[in-house]
Amino acid sequence: MSPASKSLPKGADGRPVAQNRRARHDYDILETYEAGIVLVGSEVKSLREGKAQLRESFARVIDGELWLYGMHVPPYTFAAGFGTTDPDRRRKLLLHRRQIAELWRRTTQDATTMVPLSVYFKDGRAKVELALARGRKTYDKRHAIAARDADLEARRASAARRRTLNA
Repeated sequence: MSPASKSLPKGADGRPVAQNRRARHDYDILETYEAGIVLVGSEVKSLREGKAQLRESFARVIDGELWLYGMHVPPYTFAAGFGTTDPDRRRKLLLHRRQIAELWRRTTQDATTMVPLSVYFKDGRAKVELALARGRKTYDKRHAIAARDADLEARRASAARRRTLNA
């Protein structure tokens, strides 16, 4: 077996199938939750192929249930007729009742929202990493980028210093 074939396939346990990278830039992540997601069979096959988009998606509590809106899962190529579903339909997320009540309380009282960060498979089941987040202003985004760059520069300097001391 070649080393390339030993690597995990896309969507294998623990590796993200889809990520919302923009969310970490646009929001301050306060807390994260792992939620199950209710899918139709052909959607699972499409997810295993790595064909999902979380770009404009968000979650909302309605009537004590948690729903994910805006997640695009294109139809599975080989599912014709019966197996096709609306790719942008809302999908139910599975959390404990207390966690849903806590999320509902925090999103209604505070200025927070729920955004999915990634979709992945864990023990053969599709999971969504859901974040309770607060939106950033433009100046906050610039400040976060500057802090990240300063931290990177400090780590590079310390690594260079260690290399000169070890040499």
